[in-house]
Amino acid sequence: MENRKKEKNDEQDIIERVKNDGIRFVELQFTDLLGSVKSTTIPAHRLAETLDKGIWFDGSSIEGFARICESDMVLRPDISTYAVLPWRPKDKAVARFLCDVYRPDGKPYESDPRFILRQAVEEARSMGFEYCVGPELEFFLFKPENGGNISTTPATHDVAAYFDFSPKDLASDVRRDIMIALEEMGIEVEMSHHEVAPGQHEIDFKYGDALSTADKAITLKTTIRSIAYLHSIHATFMPKPIFGQNGSGMHVHQSLFDIKTGKNIFFDEDSDTKLSETAKQFIAGQLKFIREISAVVAPTVNSYKRLVPGYEAPVYICWAQRNRSSLIRIPRYSPGREQSTRAELRCPDPSCNPYLAFAVMLKAGLQGIKDDLKLPEAVNDNVYSFDGDMRKDRSISTLPGSLGEAIDEMKRGSIVQACFGEITFNKYITIKESEWDRYRIQVTAWEKEEYFSG
Repeated sequence: MENRKKEKNDEQDIIERVKNDGIRFVELQFTDLLGSVKSTTIPAHRLAETLDKGIWFDGSSIEGFARICESDMVLRPDISTYAVLPWRPKDKAVARFLCDVYRPDGKPYESDPRFILRQAVEEARSMGFEYCVGPELEFFLFKPENGGNISTTPATHDVAAYFDFSPKDLASDVRRDIMIALEEMGIEVEMSHHEVAPGQHEIDFKYGDALSTADKAITLKTTIRSIAYLHSIHATFMPKPIFGQNGSGMHVHQSLFDIKTGKNIFFDEDSDTKLSETAKQFIAGQLKFIREISAVVAPTVNSYKRLVPGYEAPVYICWAQRNRSSLIRIPRYSPGREQSTRAELRCPDPSCNPYLAFAVMLKAGLQGIKDDLKLPEAVNDNVYSFDGDMRKDRSISTLPGSLGEAIDEMKRGSIVQACFGEITFNKYITIKESEWDRYRIQVTAWEKEEYFSG
């Protein structure tokens, strides 16, 4: 009773805030299984009713959602995600809420990515842990051509390199406007810079709990695309848009915190590595199950064009302290910054659905703790310099080489199905197998050039 009373008071506060902000329209956003943002728009005067009862929508047309015979779904706004969209005109002000998806009977919809992450987070909390993450999303900016279209060989927005400054970095103004918009939406930006490849950039925001961070990752992508459009350029989170250049990753820094004390459970003063046994078990779990969760954290055909040797992307399944060629990197420990102890998983890319990616990453790590897995020896040398025999001697295996291989690993494994549930797991498999088949049967320009005269 007390909880519902508090919810009602919070809802009244939000309704008043919407009124004071001069909001005319409200976007109710959610994601499909692939991470695409979907939305329905209501006039602001309908918000009170929507907060009370939710709003109906047809789930049968959403990728990975309901069949046509069970299409009715209900959106319920999460009032903690309220934000005004700063790129919309003030006289037609628009706010947004991220929503949870429910069935008509009031039960959470099992294929809602937010619900799947909530379940994984609750499992961690039942073990006494709060899972916190900090994703680093990279992206490319391209010049639209032919009246605003992106051609098959688009030109990058600039030719600058890693950490270059103006005038080479033509996107400094774009990144500035993106940062301003994010701050206005309540996201604390930590830094932005030009990345390694021409036209490639990164904007980082503050580390936080997994669910709110996934919300922020979705918001970041929407904001980057929207602000880029206002500058008449195109933003893409495609992992490998340019052959011969570095691809875009979404490295994820992760820690577990004690839900009672707030202390970082990954830190141990008496350990040579400063990693606790729990941290080692968590990392061991991710190393053990990484091949079977790859189709979630690196979910597209194009993801595996990035995950190749030679472009700073992780390929080899090992961990190290400070070694950027490893799959999991442990950033350098600094006295006084014990709360910052973390493990950086480097294979995810920004084409993933962050809710699902964080969920399977957490599930794999928790399984490592439950099974008391032992962490292999660190590999502090450059793994790219190892030949096949050296990797074999060190028991260093590799990530899947294609989406098809990743799907097979996921089907043989247990972690993703345990995380998603059987219904959603089968939906995800069907979607990914269809994507792989559409790619597999294509006749590409490379094949024509290579074989046409044969």
